[in-house]
Amino acid sequence: MIPLRILLLHNAYQRAGGEDVVVRRERRLLAAHGHDVSLYTESNATVKNAWDRIRTAVQAPYSLAARRRVAAEIQRVRPDIVHVHNFFPLLSPSVYDACRVARRPVVQTLHNYRLVCLNGFFLRDGHICEDCLAPPVPWPGVLHACYRDSRVGSGTVAAMLSLHRALRTWTTKVDVYIVPTEFGRQMFIRGGFPAEKIVVKPHFVDPDPGPAEESGGYALFVGRLSEEKGLKTLLAAWPRLAQRIPLKIVGGGPLAPYVEDASRSSPGVEWLREQPADRVVTLMKGARVLLFPSRSYETFGMVIAEAYAVGLPVIAAGVGAATSLIAHGRTGLLFRRDDPDDLAAKVAWLWAHAEERAAMRRAARREFECKYAAPRNYRALMNIYALAAARSRQPRLAPSPDPTATPHQDAYVDGGGA
Repeated sequence: MIPLRILLLHNAYQRAGGEDVVVRRERRLLAAHGHDVSLYTESNATVKNAWDRIRTAVQAPYSLAARRRVAAEIQRVRPDIVHVHNFFPLLSPSVYDACRVARRPVVQTLHNYRLVCLNGFFLRDGHICEDCLAPPVPWPGVLHACYRDSRVGSGTVAAMLSLHRALRTWTTKVDVYIVPTEFGRQMFIRGGFPAEKIVVKPHFVDPDPGPAEESGGYALFVGRLSEEKGLKTLLAAWPRLAQRIPLKIVGGGPLAPYVEDASRSSPGVEWLREQPADRVVTLMKGARVLLFPSRSYETFGMVIAEAYAVGLPVIAAGVGAATSLIAHGRTGLLFRRDDPDDLAAKVAWLWAHAEERAAMRRAARREFECKYAAPRNYRALMNIYALAAARSRQPRLAPSPDPTATPHQDAYVDGGGA
């Protein structure tokens, strides 16, 4: 592979999350293979006062200032490819025009559902909501103040989506979209994105922590302590297990007081607060099962891939990305969303079947090696960059064949495609 010059664009959130982990890992992976990687970032931490928020809202649909800054960065770096991870809200979709004027291929990773749902979760008032998926103007999300419980903020996101749907930005200014699961791919296709431009490349775990034998005899939750992550379902399920199974919870967030109360009143429930990455790996290696009770349409579940890396099976709510990531009965189990009785039953079954659990551990590790290891992900990313470069030389409005032929999660992982 001839070394490439790659420009990564990323708008970081105030609170670091999974997207930032993916950006760091991909940057490190590309650099390790000899590519010249530049990262241009803007951070929401710079939005500090009311004036900043007003300015950000005005510029979120299209920022001329961000376009000029990115154009200057392209001129400086002269990249072979521009890979956009997140442009909302400070960079805005204007970055695509900077790339197009400079005749640079564009790849966009869709880390969340913001371009088809104002809050990015497809979750409203505790229920799955797809009201904004199809309409050209996502007015239901404005009506319900889905973005940060603000009609003004929701109106800003809706204006961005409506403007760029009308301008055909999503269909003509990006050469290849990356989504991490087939479930996500289908959601964006339903939202009007061109199927032939969306490929599936899962995120990856690096470094490889290696498989482990269970030793701790406990169940484990790792994640943000928030409503959409299903903490209330999880904690409602645990008393049904009659104190037979210890539960360790790692994370912080708005539901921290709720989790702290549960840890004091429910025997066997232990809240470890937030932990460094190496400590999380150690906890995963000792656990019998990872719990992923998310209530929303996750685009991925990095913690699932991390669990598979150590050979840890996962019990998850059967919605969103989990339906693509977990092979029910092979690498874990799926339970009915928001059903603590079903979750408790699945945990009890797995606890009582040591032989099946051992088989799931082996299958989870194989799943990691086949789909979520760094070497395979690197080959997939190179194929996608080659595809974007080829497409950028085609007329923007000409139809392109679907390189995945039969789209599924492995379309690029095994080196096929472009």
